[in-house]
Amino acid sequence: MAEIELAAAPKTERAKPAELVQLIVFRLGDEDYGIRIEQVKEVTVTPEVARMPKTPPFIKGIANLRGDIIAILDLEERFRLRPAGRPIPERSYTVAVEAADYTLGLMVREVPRPFTLPLSQIEPAPEFVQDATTRDKYLEGIAKLPEGGIIIVLDMRKLLTPSEVMRLPGKGASS
Repeated sequence: MAEIELAAAPKTERAKPAELVQLIVFRLGDEDYGIRIEQVKEVTVTPEVARMPKTPPFIKGIANLRGDIIAILDLEERFRLRPAGRPIPERSYTVAVEAADYTLGLMVREVPRPFTLPLSQIEPAPEFVQDATTRDKYLEGIAKLPEGGIIIVLDMRKLLTPSEVMRLPGKGASS
C-alpha cells in the first residue's frame, strides 16, 4: 500500500498587530512627558497642598486626595525645567501615580491628555540623558511621533531614590 504524503499546509504568517502603549501626556517646561496609563491612578485639579517641614524643595507638600494623604511633587523643579521667572500657576492639575508602596501626585500645568502609540515608536533613552544621581533609570524611553515631535516617557516607579521615598511625608522613621 502506497503511503500518501500529506502536503503540509502552507503556513500563512499573519502580521502581528502592533503592540500599543497608552500614555498620559503632560508638559513640563516646554517639553511633553508621558507616563504609562497603568501607572496613573487619576487626574484631578490640584487639591489644597499643606507644606511639610524637612522635605526636598520639589516636594510641595501633602494633599488629601479622596481620603488618601499623598505627597505632591513638582517635577519641573525636580528636573530643573522651569524657565527662570515662570511661577507655578494658580490652577494646576495633579496626576496621581502609583508605585509599589506609595502614591504620589505630580503637579502639572495643563490638563494631561491620553495618547496611544505603537510600542515600537518608543526607543530606549540614551545613557547620557539619564540622571547619574539615581540608581534606577526613570527614563523609560523617547517616543518619536510621526509629525516629528517627541514624548519623554517616564517610569514613575523609578523616579525617586529609596532615600527620597523614605523622606516622603508618612514614610519616615515611623513606618
